[in-house]
Amino acid sequence: MQDSQCWIGVVSREHVQRGVAGGFIQLNHGKRAPLQKLKAGDRVAMYSPREAYPDGAPLQAFTAIGEIASGEVYQVEMAPDFKPYRVDVRFLSCEEASIRPLIEGLGFIRDKTHWGAAFRFGYVRVPSEDFDRIAAAMHARFD
Repeated sequence: MQDSQCWIGVVSREHVQRGVAGGFIQLNHGKRAPLQKLKAGDRVAMYSPREAYPDGAPLQAFTAIGEIASGEVYQVEMAPDFKPYRVDVRFLSCEEASIRPLIEGLGFIRDKTHWGAAFRFGYVRVPSEDFDRIAAAMHARFD
């Protein structure tokens, strides 16, 4: 899609795997606002700083990649006091890819020394060139 945008969501590997199994993503602990920026056809890669949230082992890898399906944001009840928002994603077959060998070539990471700061808000829009580099490292192909 010509108008599609590219995004990176920041989520632990454990939570990414739940999303892949269910065909959805949640961002920023289930908040609605970040998901409202995503439109059908947008591409999204999931970056996992840790294996599990909040205290899992460090991972620092891209763990899933796909395309936003309808872009419809919906709410689910996971517990009486936790009702996160989700958006459906068509995930692609891929391999996890460490971010370390990619840092120097990713333009959205301006400070190569403190590169983790680029992910501090839980999601980030990235140039298609950067996204394509990540997809290639993950051996993922968008048709």
